[in-house]
Amino acid sequence: MTVGYDGLLRRSSLQSTRNAVTLSNQSYGYDPSSRLETALLLAGVLCGFVKVQAQDQSAPNEPEFIVPSRPTVSNPAEFQKPGVLQLEVGYNANFQASGIHLQQDMPLALRFAVNRRLLLEFDGDSPSSQTVAGVRTTGAGDSQLGIQVVLQHEKESRPGFSIAYYIKLPTADSARGLGTGRVDHNFIALVSKKLGGTTLDFNATFLFSGRTTANGHASSGQAALAASHNVTRRVGIQGELSGYSRNDAQSGAVLALGALTYQVNRRLVLDSGLRFGLTHDAPRNGLFAGLTLGVADLHKHRHARGN
Repeated sequence: MTVGYDGLLRRSSLQSTRNAVTLSNQSYGYDPSSRLETALLLAGVLCGFVKVQAQDQSAPNEPEFIVPSRPTVSNPAEFQKPGVLQLEVGYNANFQASGIHLQQDMPLALRFAVNRRLLLEFDGDSPSSQTVAGVRTTGAGDSQLGIQVVLQHEKESRPGFSIAYYIKLPTADSARGLGTGRVDHNFIALVSKKLGGTTLDFNATFLFSGRTTANGHASSGQAALAASHNVTRRVGIQGELSGYSRNDAQSGAVLALGALTYQVNRRLVLDSGLRFGLTHDAPRNGLFAGLTLGVADLHKHRHARGN
């Protein structure tokens, strides 16, 4: 997922909504004659749950060595092989954004798959640069820390589903206009499904961002739907529609993206493409290029040292 504009549409910069469900505690009374039946029922439910979990763990196919999350805004619901440290880096430019002639950055992401269900991520946007009225300002960009948890692996009959949380650390210089200087929180829901030769990724995000016009936080929604298709064994195409609602002083926008990818080998994928603003306040257009690299299988190295 690529980094967005002023903290919006950020890599998990979009990322979707997690609903918090609160269950109220209730107490029930049981007479002695029903306690045996209740115990047997609970034992049966527990055994069924264990069986389902065992089936769920054995069913998913082995993931790819790397699973790129760039260049789209949306991230896949599942990620790379457990133990693999994945590096994503690129160049991003947006032209004629609201009040800004040119905005550039070099998004970087480190994604580590702890196991099949847990991913840890660090994102950075340094260096970051913008040109306003002919004056160029360059400096460090913001950073993000994130965690993603897979709740359901994809199968033929159902999509993959996960939730994620990202926190933006205001490392950019807000005095120079390179960031807001506020902490943002992203709660994301991610859904992925392969249909024939095409993979669909949908992210829905609740963004709780620090206000720049007053104290406190402002909330907004974001969403992105991407489609990826392999034209050949190595060449792929991607298309995406994404957008976000108004947030504090920043207006909402809708954008479209088109990308071409090339898989050099199982460890390296290159990407490049264009982005277009579909609404008045969106950046008019943009371009990007980058790569995804599987740096190392840390689990494999650990096991080798143990032997």
